[in-house]
Amino acid sequence: MSFWRRRSIFDIFDEMMRDIEEMFYDLEREFERFMTERRGGKVEPLIYGFRIYIGPDGKPVIEEFGNVKRKGRRTVIKEEVEPLVDVFEDEDKVTIVAELPGVDKDKIDIRITKDNRLIIRARDENRKYYKEIELPAKVKPETAKAKYKNGVLEIVIEKEKPKKEEEEGIKVKVE
Repeated sequence: MSFWRRRSIFDIFDEMMRDIEEMFYDLEREFERFMTERRGGKVEPLIYGFRIYIGPDGKPVIEEFGNVKRKGRRTVIKEEVEPLVDVFEDEDKVTIVAELPGVDKDKIDIRITKDNRLIIRARDENRKYYKEIELPAKVKPETAKAKYKNGVLEIVIEKEKPKKEEEEGIKVKVE
């Protein structure tokens, strides 16, 4: 009659966790086999992550990072990892903080384009990072300063001050 005894919720939970761990283990083995065949014996690291935060409009924003991207129903694995980036806007400057672990600072290339985008590219033998960021305000590219320490890149750029006409507008004569 022990077959019919009631199991505790903890027993059921433990059994479920064992099943889930076994499924992940099988999936990982199968994925490694697939990647080895696909990339000619070389297994590249797969990095995928996301963060959720509240945007300036009060709505939640989901931001993905890594080298695994979705295109429609397909999954695309890129050679370059998209780093996790934070953008902070103050009254007179824009600060960008990017995580680029394992790269020497001389391997980092930072560019600010005319259309107000910041491009971060870092490459060495083992790691490749790439990220394009649309800046939240017009900036003065010549004022950009970058620091890199312990895998964290910090870029500070002064904002372009609007012309007096833009601040106050153009006066229209009333007839």
